[in-house]
Amino acid sequence: MWRASHTPDGAGTLRLRWSGDVVEATAWGAGAEWLLDGVPELLGDADEPDGFVARHDVVREQALRRPGLRIGRTRRVFEALVPAVMEQKVLGQEAWRGWAYLLRRFGEPAPGAPHMRVPPPPGAWVRIPSWEWHRAGLEAVRARTIIGAARVAGRLEEDAAEARLRSLPGIGVWTAAEIRQRAVGDPDAVSVGDYHLPGLVGWALAGRKVDDAGMLELLEPYAGHRYRVTRLLESSGRRPPRRGPRLPVRDYRSF
Repeated sequence: MWRASHTPDGAGTLRLRWSGDVVEATAWGAGAEWLLDGVPELLGDADEPDGFVARHDVVREQALRRPGLRIGRTRRVFEALVPAVMEQKVLGQEAWRGWAYLLRRFGEPAPGAPHMRVPPPPGAWVRIPSWEWHRAGLEAVRARTIIGAARVAGRLEEDAAEARLRSLPGIGVWTAAEIRQRAVGDPDAVSVGDYHLPGLVGWALAGRKVDDAGMLELLEPYAGHRYRVTRLLESSGRRPPRRGPRLPVRDYRSF
């Protein structure tokens, strides 16, 4: 696995290679030492699943199949925030396309891996002109959210509490949960408002599709580990049948 990041010490690239029971880590660039120091947390060493108790057969089955599952953390809040905002209310395909475009335009080649791009630091996101956001497929609302967050990125890195994240314009419960899952490894952050997740959780745990309220009710016995449970359920393959047409890809560049 390769990861490029703009660390507090500068740009860096991390390569992880799994060999038997050992994970070998190699890093390049000014941020190499910072990235290597964070490898244990990235691999979930700080996760504490001891209080987790499976209360449904499907959860118990997946926990037994994946005994080494841990929730890792990147320790880079703003770098988790930008793609999470890009994924708001659009298909993943559209968000990934915009992310790739902006990284090619404003990111720098990754040290040791020039085929990759390092995400720009917060100050660079503030200076992206409006027409480049449009070319990336982002409308003004998501662009303003990212720019506003970039202006207070330093404070977010110090404290990524849900209340602080949600105090930012354009950051709601879904986005805050996605940021906390990725950046701080929150095992309880539930992506309320997700298009697919309530149906998946309801189908796996109750045999029927539910809404957000129903999902939270089903996950209540797992308080403290609700995100962990949703990850296990996603790996189970139990999903409601798809009977409707697929959602169309909306290309904001044509608007």
